[in-house]
Amino acid sequence: MTSAALQTSAILASLGQATFIWDIASDAISWSDHAGAVFPDIPQTQLASGTEFAKLIEPERAIRSDALAQSPPTHGEEGIPYRIEYGVRASTSAAVLWIEETGCWFAGPDGRPARAQGVVRINNERHAREEQLLKLSRHDPLTGELNRTHLIAALAEAIEEAQRYRFSSAFLLIGIDHLARINDAFGFDVAEGVISEIARRIRARLRGGDVLGRFSGNKFGLILKNCTVEDMTIAADRFLAGVRDEVVPTRSGPVSVTVSIGAVSLPRHARDADEAINRAHEALDSVKRRRAGSFAAWRPNAARDAQRRVNIRVTDQIVTALNERRLVLAFEPVMAAHARETAFYECLIRMEQDDGRILLAPDIVPVAERLGLIRLVDHRVLELVVAELVNSPGVMLSLNISPDTTMDPDWWSSIESIMGAHPGVAERLIVEITETVAIQDIDDVRGFVTRLKNFGSRIAIDDFGAGYTSFRNLRKLGVDIVKIDGAFVQNLTRSADDRAFVQTLIDLARRLDIKTVAEWVQDEEAASLLRDWGCDFIQGRLIGLASAERPWKPGGVPLPAAG
Repeated sequence: MTSAALQTSAILASLGQATFIWDIASDAISWSDHAGAVFPDIPQTQLASGTEFAKLIEPERAIRSDALAQSPPTHGEEGIPYRIEYGVRASTSAAVLWIEETGCWFAGPDGRPARAQGVVRINNERHAREEQLLKLSRHDPLTGELNRTHLIAALAEAIEEAQRYRFSSAFLLIGIDHLARINDAFGFDVAEGVISEIARRIRARLRGGDVLGRFSGNKFGLILKNCTVEDMTIAADRFLAGVRDEVVPTRSGPVSVTVSIGAVSLPRHARDADEAINRAHEALDSVKRRRAGSFAAWRPNAARDAQRRVNIRVTDQIVTALNERRLVLAFEPVMAAHARETAFYECLIRMEQDDGRILLAPDIVPVAERLGLIRLVDHRVLELVVAELVNSPGVMLSLNISPDTTMDPDWWSSIESIMGAHPGVAERLIVEITETVAIQDIDDVRGFVTRLKNFGSRIAIDDFGAGYTSFRNLRKLGVDIVKIDGAFVQNLTRSADDRAFVQTLIDLARRLDIKTVAEWVQDEEAASLLRDWGCDFIQGRLIGLASAERPWKPGGVPLPAAG
């Protein structure tokens, strides 16, 4: 070889490259002098022929021959270009050396490949980058586990496999309890450290073939293949203990963490990935409500399924009734305890059905709240109540609003517009909010109360005593009326505990200059006790239940909504 050729060969070797000529007819390969630098630890005899060299190649040994056979002869006698990538290694214990081969092949008289020549070069870094990009596309960057997309794909594949081969598997959703508290107390970096550690502990307790992925911010999805219901329960207990029994060390100090697990058996209780996720979610939500840090498996429940069918039907009825203006009001009188004169009427929602039957508020409101329709219902109720007030100048009415509505800017816009259009109406309106709202969002509700009072309306806390609102919060809110929950009133004459509780509430309210209403008053004896204790108003069966009739307008009919 000439000096220039040797120099060129050395330069190529320093760049991790080598040239070759492959005589396909004899299968001999000739390499440039420094090819050994490109293929370290590989004997020259294995580089000398196409057959021996193919034995080093993975993942497909025939990749070089296939590339020549599949390349279209577009360049005729000038040679037909090709480019391939493959890995080589001398033994299974050696590291894979990733090679990019670029060359041309030349046809013999029969048109088939007779000779090939080209350049090979090491491209380990490029291959590593591609592998990393592939990994990032499949895996969660924080934990290194499968991301949601590929977890769901693996779940669908596992269900299909379980159906085909008739064995049981399981899908678990593992939720980290109270992660938001850790975020608030220590910061996002500590919370992320907790997530990574939980993933590591779960991973350490998996069997071969199990699949773990990060389903969402605080949830992991786990596929347990070939797993019976009993195995699923045992595995869940193992994961719970693995997280619970040791604190998680963080840069801010040790953190105690628990997880809750909801699971579903496959394919017995879930025939596809969506059904498996929904049912595992359902089991997880139920266990978090009941007792965080524990496990529940989804099981069929006829009563739950029946209730869902009712929810679907009622939802459709609510939307239709809103569109067709079939939501109406019933009026329950609230009387002064001493004078037995009606002070105001509580407006309760009713829904007229196609068959003429009437759905009451307990059938409508809970479903509307769960399914996000309550805002629409409350908007319509406001319109109806204001219409009554506009057309009946001497009457005072109260309306109940859902917790969500207290924070609804559209509801505020409506009431401001209506009050501005109908002066004097606000002073005859009482707005009732539930005690649970006051307890959860005390500052926001105080702003809500203040704005309503500025209109001249009064504010009542409904069902007081059913939750945990203190009289201190009542004073802070500036409410005008407290409605004592009927559960404490209905057994007043028979329960000493209820008598003590109600009497104490009335006394404290009077000291704070807050009016009281006792709900569910059943008889004269209870009414007399309440009057003697200083209760201001009573309502219930003794006084009269809700009716569509308007006592202030005998024979009246529903009025159109005020614009």
